[in-house]
Amino acid sequence: MGRGLGDRVALITDGRFSGGSRGFVVGHISPEAAVGGPIGLIRNGDSITIDARARTIQVDLSARKMKMRRAEWRPRKAYATTGVLAKYAYLVGSASSGAVMELPE
Repeated sequence: MGRGLGDRVALITDGRFSGGSRGFVVGHISPEAAVGGPIGLIRNGDSITIDARARTIQVDLSARKMKMRRAEWRPRKAYATTGVLAKYAYLVGSASSGAVMELPE
């Protein structure tokens, strides 16, 4: 929005966002990038098709290209390794199950 692109681009995130978001917003994508989900394989310049009526998102890349990127993917190092943020990152579940904190089994 700050760059004046709100009417021409969409925000697609596996994260959480505020109620103040404007424009085309798609959130809580799962599986998340942090666990190797497709959103973590997307790169600048990739084309993504969003069909809001059909409720689908398609990365316009071949299965071969996605397989190559998945093979190259490595998880990022944890942003926080101690404290409340580290605890949250360790305990929070996937967006597909509500992104709530769960005790390990």
